[in-house]
Amino acid sequence: MELNSEVITTPPRPAATVVMLRDTATGPQGIEVFLLKRHGLSQVLGGAFVFPGGKVDPADAQLDLDTHLDQSIHTLHKGMNEPLTAPLTAASFYVAAIREAFEESGILFTQGATADHADEATALLKQGLTFPAMLAHMKLRLHSQQLQPWSRWITPKVPSVTNKRFDTRFFISAVPETQIARHDNFETTESIWLRPRAALEQYWQGHIELAPPQIMSLVSLLGSNTVESVMQKARGRLPPIIEPEPFDEDGVRVICYPGDARHSVRTKAMPGPTRLIFKNKRFEPVSGFESLFDT
Repeated sequence: MELNSEVITTPPRPAATVVMLRDTATGPQGIEVFLLKRHGLSQVLGGAFVFPGGKVDPADAQLDLDTHLDQSIHTLHKGMNEPLTAPLTAASFYVAAIREAFEESGILFTQGATADHADEATALLKQGLTFPAMLAHMKLRLHSQQLQPWSRWITPKVPSVTNKRFDTRFFISAVPETQIARHDNFETTESIWLRPRAALEQYWQGHIELAPPQIMSLVSLLGSNTVESVMQKARGRLPPIIEPEPFDEDGVRVICYPGDARHSVRTKAMPGPTRLIFKNKRFEPVSGFESLFDT
């Protein structure tokens, strides 16, 4: 992972991502998270493992929401902890998250969707239909109730692992049991289900590459034994807003998070360490692997 030092003056691009979960089928009780490996030539986090997601398209706000959405835009807006965001804009993040999850993983978050529905929808997109046109053709209604807002990450003006800025809403969701998540072999080249701790262990051992938002999001899932417990947690709190603040110390890039002594927000917003340092061509917790599990 290469370090970026370029100052980006343009506003962050709206984006949405879905942290997709399932309960473990074998072994001790626990959850697994779905990760995709970005194509090595991708301009954003090439070669890194990420959650399904991407930029919000203008068409996401132009969807016939009364026909294709299962909740009102005001209901969706209420749970996002964003009083300054317009309700229609809030709804567009849900639409973008569902669209990107489908395009990148094949999981279709619509009411009553099965694997056959997902296959048909994929075929229609390959024929050139847009996502809204596909929904209209198949008379599908987005199941936004399957998604819960989890966090909001805003890239600083000096992004550390990319030369672009994003304002990303992270949603959490269970993968429907009737569907199978997989990579698209275009934007993503591999996919894997891992327990959060196992994913962090693989990152620490150098087997997979993770960017800081993915590292910290996995940390936030540690200790959850079931998907439903994660969903209940999401429903019971407002999603935190995370604005990382980077600085260089003794020639080393440091990213600090809310609650750190160097951060402008002194209240801790999420579990885990309050700062990561760029070391060994990746970001690591200052005090080593076990500090990822500090609360």
